Amino acid sequence: MGWWRIGADTLAGGRFVVSPLAETVAALKALHAGRAGHPGERRWLAEHLPAYRARIAAEPLDGLLVRAAISPTWNADFLTPTPLGEGERCFEEEVAVVRATGRRAALADLAVSVGGPVPEPLVSARDLPERLAELLTWVWRETVLPEWPRRRRVMEADVTARTARLARDGWAAALDELCPGKMRWLGNGRLQVNARDYPPRSVEGGRLLLVPVTPKTGWVSWDATREGDERYAIVYPCAGVLAHGAGPAVPEALGALLGPARAGVLLRLEAPLSTSQLVALTGQGLGSVGRHLKVLHEAGLVRRRRAGRSVLYDWTEAGAVLVRAQRP
Repeated sequence: MGWWRIGADTLAGGRFVVSPLAETVAALKALHAGRAGHPGERRWLAEHLPAYRARIAAEPLDGLLVRAAISPTWNADFLTPTPLGEGERCFEEEVAVVRATGRRAALADLAVSVGGPVPEPLVSARDLPERLAELLTWVWRETVLPEWPRRRRVMEADVTARTARLARDGWAAALDELCPGKMRWLGNGRLQVNARDYPPRSVEGGRLLLVPVTPKTGWVSWDATREGDERYAIVYPCAGVLAHGAGPAVPEALGALLGPARAGVLLRLEAPLSTSQLVALTGQGLGSVGRHLKVLHEAGLVRRRRAGRSVLYDWTEAGAVLVRAQRP
């Protein structure tokens, strides 16, 4: 198995980073696989997969490049550059790193991802980094950007939840939950990052970046080219209920009873969520969400409980009965 040794200082300096490029790469991986990990992703895939396949059919070399860059065991490194971690960057700034990759470096990365000789059409191509950057730009513009505000809210909600978990139970518990089944804390400063038979890597002294994405995928990357500024990134899928799309539609009768905004808050609370998470997911202001929660709590439809520094809300039995009565 592949694992990292992470020092205490690196853990203490770890931070969450939202990356438009990582979200776009995750979207490209979903389009390439042609399958989705949750209902919200399935709706998105049904909407955009035909156009993606048409684009790949029109540019066969792009299809070959994607198949070489995304393999079951490794992503070509120039497809997944490690974020800088110095404030959020826009997509155009991030994809410029892909575009600036040298041709020889790109071919070397592809040789690793395919696990052997790079297909001849790619070897002969002179514009592989530019071609991949243009494809990523198309995926961003056509499939991610139109719903970027919602995706960003989901990521911010996930970061809120992870940060609360971190404050409550420490780094070991927070890292153990990032990619269930693939990643786990082994103890003694060791983090299993995948199940592959890769040599261990020391992350001590570097910066650890945690990068959420909404598709159900993940990977690791690192940039140790500059001594004293080594960066290691773990890209992980947002937690289940947070990533399941734009949220349930408010039934007309429930909206008439409670008001659409308040009903929308109630519908979200099948699983416990904090006020900050609800703000991120619904797009409503903090004051509005707080007022809705107060009314719902006083009406006996939601309960609240403290978890570390967070206050979480979810349905009472009465709230569950009310919501479920409106479902087909």
